[in-house]
Amino acid sequence: MIREFSPADVVYMLAAARWTVALALFAMVGGGLIGMLVAVLRIVAFRPANWVARAYINLIQGTPLLGQLFVFFFGLPLLGIQVGAWEAAALSLSIYASAFFAEIWRGSLQSVSPRQWEAGAALGLTYVQRLTHVVLPQAVRIAVPPTVGFLMQLVKDTSLTALIGFIELTRASQIISAATFAPLPVYGTAAAIYFVICFSLSRLSQRLEKRSHAAR
Repeated sequence: MIREFSPADVVYMLAAARWTVALALFAMVGGGLIGMLVAVLRIVAFRPANWVARAYINLIQGTPLLGQLFVFFFGLPLLGIQVGAWEAAALSLSIYASAFFAEIWRGSLQSVSPRQWEAGAALGLTYVQRLTHVVLPQAVRIAVPPTVGFLMQLVKDTSLTALIGFIELTRASQIISAATFAPLPVYGTAAAIYFVICFSLSRLSQRLEKRSHAAR
């Protein structure tokens, strides 16, 4: 039965948007941990580690996110590993994000002047101490804008999880649109919610940039 688009539908979409944000945050944390490891492997003075990290990045960045979603959601059960929509979405988005975070942070680390490494060595610091206490604090300031920019893209990429049945904002919009036959107001509302989320992240990025510059 066709019904009208109502405020109750907006509330349902807002509730689904929580899963969009939760999925993006999970992918940011999971992808960030893996991405930092891969970024370090890209810059260490050990060629095999560089090759492995580069191969990982090329593989993940060179394949579509939708294909990775299908591999985890449909492929793992063929191997006897049962996963739900949430697990497949969270795992695939984390791995997808890790490759991009790795390149963003690798570039940020390498943009720090080599003299900073040399100064740390002159003070008798170990490689790990130079990385964590000298280089990383400077690289973080450089990495904030591209990291938040990719996070906004990641929020929008969560819409692809609707294709494996995960009910986030886009999937909720599809359900409501099918019930109301009012795609314009439904998807217009969804676009507005995405905008609010991404605009909030943009403002957060600006605040972090100002704070990091003030701390110099």
